[in-house]
Formats: sequence, structure tokens, C-alpha cells
Amino acid sequence: MNETVFIDTGAWFAGIAKNDQHHDEAMKHRDRLLKQKDRFITTNLIIHEATMLLERKVSKKEAIKFLKAVVKDHLVDIVHADEDVEQEGVALYQKYKDQDFSVTDCISFVVMKREGIKRAFTFDKHFKTMRFSVEP
Repeated sequence: MNETVFIDTGAWFAGIAKNDQHHDEAMKHRDRLLKQKDRFITTNLIIHEATMLLERKVSKKEAIKFLKAVVKDHLVDIVHADEDVEQEGVALYQKYKDQDFSVTDCISFVVMKREGIKRAFTFDKHFKTMRFSVEP
């Protein structure tokens, strides 16, 4: 397929936390994406969110291991949210006050829109609400 897929916090977490309800599904989907040679993209905010979640729910050791792996993994492009992206994300967050989006979600939506990404590897229904294709 060779398309770009946005990797969200839940996908990172489920792939690492063996006791997560989505672990097996996340691992199978990751393997499929790797076989398809899809390009992976995420944001620094997603990396921070996943690290915090791993530290709280698994261990600090796993969180550090994740951080080290992601930083040196050239299969994942990390978009660093600059002031412009952040402001647009905050504006989106304020616009959709009837939704329970986080600011990080909204910044992810902005990055996906700007990068022309339609697919998200996530277990978060919010991406579907914003009309992105949700996988698995």
C-alpha cells in the first residue's frame, strides 16, 4: 500500500502493554502495516502522552525503553508541534467544546490535515468523529 499512517497514543500503548485489551490486535495490525511498508508519523505530544501512560500503567523502565526505541527508530517520523500548529489545535479544541477531545487529539487532527493523512492507527473514537479512517 505504501501510504502514511498516523500512530496515536493508544496504538503505542497497546503494542507495548501486554495486559492491554487491545495488545494482540495492535501487534497484528502493526505487523500488517510493516509488511505493507507504510510510512508512520506521530507527534512529539503523542510520544509524551504514551510515555506518561506507560510509566503510570506499566513501569518507568518500559517508558524509558519506549522513548529510546522511538527516538532511534527511523520508521517513525515525529512531527514537533510548533506554535502555529498548537494555536490551530487549541482553536479546534475550543470550537468542538461539545466533544471530549483533548488538546493533544486536536493537535493530532491538525497535523494529519496538514500532512494529508487520512489513516490513523488508534483505538480512539475521536479520530472517526473527525472523519479519519481508523485502524485496525
